Amino acid sequence: MTFVEYVLIGFFVGILTTAPVGPVNVMAIQHAVYGGFRQGVYVGLGAVVADTVFAAVAIFGVSAITNFIEGQINLIEIVGGALLIVFGLKIWNTHPHLDKDGHGWQRGFLGDATAAFFMAITNPGTVIAFVAIFGGLGEFRPPPGDHFGALVMVSGVACGATTWWIVVSAAVSHYRARIDDRWLGRANHIAGVVLITFGALIYLKLVLDLTLLK
Repeated sequence: MTFVEYVLIGFFVGILTTAPVGPVNVMAIQHAVYGGFRQGVYVGLGAVVADTVFAAVAIFGVSAITNFIEGQINLIEIVGGALLIVFGLKIWNTHPHLDKDGHGWQRGFLGDATAAFFMAITNPGTVIAFVAIFGGLGEFRPPPGDHFGALVMVSGVACGATTWWIVVSAAVSHYRARIDDRWLGRANHIAGVVLITFGALIYLKLVLDLTLLK
């Protein structure tokens, strides 16, 4: 695969893992509502740093145990697909709340980014999601020893996550009067469906592989 393809795959993974509305998304939306576009982006950039760390740990960790993965690829994909479906169902059933009475969001770049970073980095579910996704990529993942390719894919994750925060902050600051808990719930339903679909596609691939072997 080419480096452009690695970037695009990483870009999609970055959006996929960032889109579910959890505490950091709610924090970013609140900042965008009360402080404007830049305040939302500040929060997002802190989360991007955490997601980039998680992505690097996941993809290099997966590469480091490639021999084990190659011997247990079906088991890895079964577990990874199940985890993605479970995460998708959990996100679908999550009901985030937006504090409409909030104020005082003008804390500046460092304070907002730092708060978001620690909020994101202490969420172990994110790194599990990255491991499940990268483990399920199979041949679409950089081969063992291709450290540059792995770095390119991690860069793609960072770009995808950053793009997500920019788009969300711009949309929220522009349509701030329309943002409510129902809107957040719809966003989680969409993210949940995407994760569940991704997990289902992994199982479909397994079935097709087994069918071709017969």
